[in-house]
Parts: sequence; structure tokens; C-alpha cells
Amino acid sequence: MAGAPGRLITVAGIDGAGKSTLATSLHAALKDSKNRAILVGKHTTEVAMSADLSEYVDSVNAVVYRRKPSVGAACGNHYWLFALAAWYTLQDQLIIRPALRAGVHVILDNAHHKILARYAVCPNIPADLARHLFAHLTTPDLVLFLHVTAEEALRRKGGFSALEAGGTGSTGEAFISYQTRVTEELRRQATGATWASIDVTSKDAAVVLAETLTLLSDRLDIQIPEHLAKTDNEGGVAWSS
Repeated sequence: MAGAPGRLITVAGIDGAGKSTLATSLHAALKDSKNRAILVGKHTTEVAMSADLSEYVDSVNAVVYRRKPSVGAACGNHYWLFALAAWYTLQDQLIIRPALRAGVHVILDNAHHKILARYAVCPNIPADLARHLFAHLTTPDLVLFLHVTAEEALRRKGGFSALEAGGTGSTGEAFISYQTRVTEELRRQATGATWASIDVTSKDAAVVLAETLTLLSDRLDIQIPEHLAKTDNEGGVAWSS
């Protein structure tokens, strides 16, 4: 008899919310407690037992995430939306679903939720287009929405890219304005039953991880002893997006 499938846990939030920090710490806690788990991020391209597929997925990743900055704007928002949909489809089909079927929990950093929110505030993209393009992806068992003010996100990041300001300018005000709009779109998504919001504005990484472990216990019946819950930045906060 096949074992129970793994659970898909995704981490959502604006740039600077601490998604990667939490995802990395949560993955470590799951592994330390003898849970089978993998951490999947935007540069995860290895397909189990297939060098050819791994090479292909890596080539698509290079198109989407390792391009020269100078080509981004010229290709246009529609192109990048379809390219991102192709990337997330491959990662879901070839990496995430097989792991879940094998009983492995998947921690997904840089999930598509932020992409949907960004395109929802993009003026020249039809409102439902992005939602339809991503609708086939595996539904997460739990979405951890890390809510932080745009001002705090900027303080944590220090600097930001043109993409993180939505191409609206290079000032801190442009970043804050754009990320505030993205936050509102994420809040609209967060009404779903599998979402759990955590206000991380004034909390360090250890506190956020502790709250997350409680949610895993309550929502998914995944138990992790508190003494195994560690963060990468004990003794100081070093948030990453």
C-alpha cells in the first residue's frame, strides 16, 4: 500500500518579507525531526533520476531568471508572464508533484502567489489572464503569508531592483508604493482556506518559525519538537526575501 502523500507548504509575501529565511529554517526543522522534505526555490532545477530533464529545466530557468537585465523591458510583460507560467509548470510537473507522490513534504519558496499579485497591478495585462495561466498548479496544503509593511521591507532589504519597484522608479517611495499595492493583492488571495497570515513586521526569525511550527501542527498534523526549531540567524536577525 502506498504511503501518505507529502504536503505542499508555500511561503508568500512581498519582497523583503523574509520568505527565504523562513523557508530555509522550516526545511531544516523538518529534516532534523526526521520528516522527509525538500526545499524548492526559483533556482531548483534538479529532476530526480533524469539528467536530460534536469538540463532542460535548468535551460528554462536560465531564460527566466538568469537573463541579462538589459533584455527584460524589451520583451514586454506578456512575454514574461508566459515565460513564468512555463517555468512554474515545469517545476510543478517534474519536481514538486513527484516528491509529493513519494511522501516527501515540499517547502516552496518563491511560489507563484507573488507573481499573480504583481500582474494584478500591471495595467496592460487582462485581470484574469495570469490567474488562468497558473490555475493548474498543485494547490498548496498550507500557504504561509508573511505580512510586513513596505517600509519595513525596504529597511530590511536596503536596496532593490527596478522589478521590485514595478518599474515605477528608483526611489524608496516608488518601492513602497508598488509593494503596498502588491500587498493588497496578496491579501485578496489570503482569503483562501489554506492560507495563514503571520504579521512579521516586528518579529525576529525565531519567533516567526515558532509560529509556523504551531500552524503545521494545527493545520497539517506535522509535529516538530521545539528544541529542533533553529534559525540561520540565532543571535541576530538577517532577513532575506
